[in-house]
Amino acid sequence: MTTFNRLHLIRQIDLFTLRLFLSAIEERQIGLAAIRENIAASTATKRIQVLENIAGVELLVRTPKGVVPSAAGTILARHARRIFDSLDDMRSEFASLTEGVRGELRVVSARSVIVPFLAHELGEFSREFPLVDLIVHEVENSDIVKEIARGEADLGVFASAYGLDLDGVDVTPYRRDRLVVVTPRGHHLAERGAVTILDLLPENLIAPQALVAALRAAAQRAGEEYKPTHVLRSGGTAISLVHAGLGVTVQPECLVGHEWSGRVAVLDLDEPWAERRIHLATPRGRELGPSTELLVEHLLATSAAETTDALGLPTDS
Repeated sequence: MTTFNRLHLIRQIDLFTLRLFLSAIEERQIGLAAIRENIAASTATKRIQVLENIAGVELLVRTPKGVVPSAAGTILARHARRIFDSLDDMRSEFASLTEGVRGELRVVSARSVIVPFLAHELGEFSREFPLVDLIVHEVENSDIVKEIARGEADLGVFASAYGLDLDGVDVTPYRRDRLVVVTPRGHHLAERGAVTILDLLPENLIAPQALVAALRAAAQRAGEEYKPTHVLRSGGTAISLVHAGLGVTVQPECLVGHEWSGRVAVLDLDEPWAERRIHLATPRGRELGPSTELLVEHLLATSAAETTDALGLPTDS
């Protein structure tokens, strides 16, 4: 490792890596910290290694029970927390400059988007613009577009779905993730790297309500018929049934959290419709209010930054 160089540290260190470092200490695993910060585990490991090279000392000690901070890591963690406390204070002071942005902002989305993505980003937005009253409603994916088209909400965040009518809304791409197959450990499909709809139809396929139409359409294209026996709104409930051995399910990858690691098997879904596209919806042809426009910009900027980081692309230094 290099020796400590103050100027090098100032030029090379970035706030996101510091936050990732603190998450690794709190989670005691770099992999769990990566999930928490929405980046790939390999990218998180590389960032921590680069941070140690910049500091010139070992910052995390690997133990059988996970990672713990070294003596130098404890020092860095203490100062990093002070930096983030100062940033929070600065943000509060900046809030006084945004007092012109106020009002009520109604957002509708589905749980499968709120939990992994939207909740954190709405929290950041609310702290930055404290005079905007955010009203968030959890709505079925198929009803989000309807509410936006009727003017019942200012912004909708939804996943594209088979047969979804987008009439009456303007749509902006927001994020992408993938659908995966979840099976019990030891299931005869569990050792396979990927499966198709034809592999799943003979199984007791537990369907998320938002995916029933897509699964039925995929079965029809394959010359088969899909008659769901279990249809559930909650992905967590579906995975619980899978863990109990009652069947298999298809879920967004972002919903299969680290708490299920080692308890179920997760397989790729080898289908062209397995890529899940998430969009922002606003009333068609209507000028956005200042708070809605700012929220859209915030969501798109956050998504773009996380995508860049996940791909390992260089950032400005």
